[in-house]
Amino acid sequence: MKTRIDSVDDVTQSFARQGYICDARTALAVYLAAQLHKPVLVEGPPGVGKTELAKAAAAFLEAPLIRLQCYEGLDESRALYEWKYGKQLLYTQLLRDKLSGTLADTDSLEESMRRLGDLGEAFYSDTFLEPRPLLRALRADEPVVLLIDEIDKADQEFEAFLLELLSDFQISIPELGTVRARHQPLVFLTSNDQRELSDALKRRCLHLYIPYPDATLERRILAERVPELDDQLRDQLVDFIQHLREQDMKKLPAVSETLDWARALVLLHADSLEPELVEQTLTLVLKNEQDAELARELLPHWFRARRAR
Repeated sequence: MKTRIDSVDDVTQSFARQGYICDARTALAVYLAAQLHKPVLVEGPPGVGKTELAKAAAAFLEAPLIRLQCYEGLDESRALYEWKYGKQLLYTQLLRDKLSGTLADTDSLEESMRRLGDLGEAFYSDTFLEPRPLLRALRADEPVVLLIDEIDKADQEFEAFLLELLSDFQISIPELGTVRARHQPLVFLTSNDQRELSDALKRRCLHLYIPYPDATLERRILAERVPELDDQLRDQLVDFIQHLREQDMKKLPAVSETLDWARALVLLHADSLEPELVEQTLTLVLKNEQDAELARELLPHWFRARRAR
């Protein structure tokens, strides 16, 4: 793993070499997170590059990426660890004769319970432990990047469960005690703003908001990620996407949709946007039929305005 980040420019240039184009504010957040050893809470609409930011940071730091995808009902057994109950049961059956011999000379229930308690500790050891993403990040033999993706989809109880990890980089496991990070991970949490996150979680993190990119940044992203796209078509595509984002839609097109559309236009050997082509490929950009209908109504006006310019 790369042990140090020299500057904000170091982040910007390294990310650009990987094809992740970011502004100075985003690069600054990554730089400060590494220097201050604090998690980063990355908020913004879906598809603007929040998850890709963590992936780019892992590549930049030459560190493994460990990802925890959040969802409603997520609990610590899926996020932290669980015991291999099937394996425990199998070992119990295989050791049945041994257990009988161990208890054969006991004279009381208390003595039997004491001996079983001593044996029971063996069943709650690493042999029967199934580490999940959070525990794997804490016990990793090298520094890692930990991505807790879409934390706003998880329940508030799970959010509260994370507070110890985010503040002290440790977690308490009843059977094993406190597990502290062998190497402090660089932590990214992402949120699509589906619900308000707690102040306690926000206080433990640096905050970064990634909005939809402006036209200049989006053209740079397209030039880097889809270099085979014609310059004129790139300008037209970005202009149309920016126009759509000014409308009242259920789901505005994100950068991921822009890239999908650009790649599709390259495959179709398009050299300019034409009304029929836009209508045929509009579902690559808009995933809601009501939004698509609105866009079709806007097409004549946009093409007239484009020709007038």
